[in-house]
Amino acid sequence: MSVTQTQTLTPSMKRQRRADMRRNALYLVLIAIGLVAPFVAYPVFLMKVLCFALFACSFNLLLGYAGLLSFGHAAFLATGGYITGYLLASHPGLTPELGIIAGTLVAVALGAVFGALSIRRQGIYFAMVTLALAQLVFFVYVQSPFTGGEDGLHGVPRGHLFGFISLSSNLAMYYFVFAIFLIGFAIIQRAVHSPYGQVLKAIRENEPRAVSLGYNVDAYKWVAFILSAGLAGLAGSTKTVVFQLASLTDAHWHMSGEVILMTLLGGVGTLFGPMVGAGIVVSLQHLLAQSPLGNWVGPILGVIFVVCVLSFRSGIVGEILKSYRKNFK
Repeated sequence: MSVTQTQTLTPSMKRQRRADMRRNALYLVLIAIGLVAPFVAYPVFLMKVLCFALFACSFNLLLGYAGLLSFGHAAFLATGGYITGYLLASHPGLTPELGIIAGTLVAVALGAVFGALSIRRQGIYFAMVTLALAQLVFFVYVQSPFTGGEDGLHGVPRGHLFGFISLSSNLAMYYFVFAIFLIGFAIIQRAVHSPYGQVLKAIRENEPRAVSLGYNVDAYKWVAFILSAGLAGLAGSTKTVVFQLASLTDAHWHMSGEVILMTLLGGVGTLFGPMVGAGIVVSLQHLLAQSPLGNWVGPILGVIFVVCVLSFRSGIVGEILKSYRKNFK
């Protein structure tokens, strides 16, 4: 940029440039941390955190930016996992990236159907419709022979990425999962900061005003629902390849409750909040499961959730951002 162009920048434009530079620097730091993380912590644990972080980010796209509270998001996580697991287990020659793409596409299709059936409802009615549809999917997976029913789908091979990179090593698998997470996060970041994302925020804040401006709010929310479902399916597909199994746990309504907990704990409507919330919840589950309090994981997480919601209404990241804006801007 030339000197003349720099001098013509308004104060607001300069602030925006500085904010963009800080955000890009933060992204680079986090990517660097992600690259060295498997040499510091157990890679399988990190992969679980990344899968659930992507799942929470997909849910946050729906709740935090479109204002739609879904109680059935676990259906898409499980759909991606089951489809990917079944294809990889029944077709040994299929590469893992193709299995993951297939699981994601089926989750997108399911999201399109669910969205078309529920998107015209609002508030608690929307939430109840999504819960009912998710429970229908749960019972389908219980009865379907290809899922293994209550036993789950075991023995899913990790295979070879692109046909020649073995994923049997946890380190190689970690970097594959990390790349998938970055792709999913980049899609969300681009959608949120695009004109489409600005319209979504306007619909969340004041839907009647968005309608009066001529926007087809149902179409915008439907696209957000499909995108959120696809990313949740991507998380489920990746998780199945990592742990080499798909189970009914991913389809249960408890999983939908967990992703709500992760998102609210980290901060609804923030890009990094769901990641932080997922990391905290998965870490607590891991630590508590290995302690004498292993049978009390649910109640303990519930208490933590209540305390955090009462103390940090905007979530952990949300409160940090509010404090930063108040004291440094």
